[in-house]
Amino acid sequence: MGPAYYVIAILGCGDGGAACQTVASPAAHYATEQACLAARTDALMANSDLDFPTLFATCQPVSRKASTAAPKAASTDVAVAA
Repeated sequence: MGPAYYVIAILGCGDGGAACQTVASPAAHYATEQACLAARTDALMANSDLDFPTLFATCQPVSRKASTAAPKAASTDVAVAA
């Protein structure tokens, strides 16, 4: 069974794209990965004021079962460098 929905995570990274951490996660949920991927750029631009040299927006699946494992990022990310 596939994920219940997808969410966007905004990751802030230090210089050189190292030491990335989740710094924002908009509340919207997306029924499909395609809908999530289409919304990444807008979500990233809405959070572009975060104080990191590089920001990434990635879609992460959320399963129906609670999991302690970190969600896997989609294969393509949207990035903006400050």
